[in-house]
Amino acid sequence: KAVGLYAHHPADHPDALVDLEIESPVPGPRDLLVKVEAVSVNPIDAKMRAAKPKPPGSARILGWDAAGTVVATGADVERFRVGDPVVA
Repeated sequence: KAVGLYAHHPADHPDALVDLEIESPVPGPRDLLVKVEAVSVNPIDAKMRAAKPKPPGSARILGWDAAGTVVATGADVERFRVGDPVVA
């Protein structure tokens, strides 16, 4: 699940932010896949929301602050293990 937008609307518009269902990503060699358990909204999210629109049918996903648990690691990851709590 993710939160994003398909079009730029005023903040009080019902579709200003929408819930999205997305495919679970596969971590690259140096990536972590994290089960997000908490997020926050900060100024970068507002800037991303105000940025140039994405093409029709393509959503812009927001959310830059998160806390959760590592569920998979890339092949080159050394300092994290599945089950580790993380913040980003």
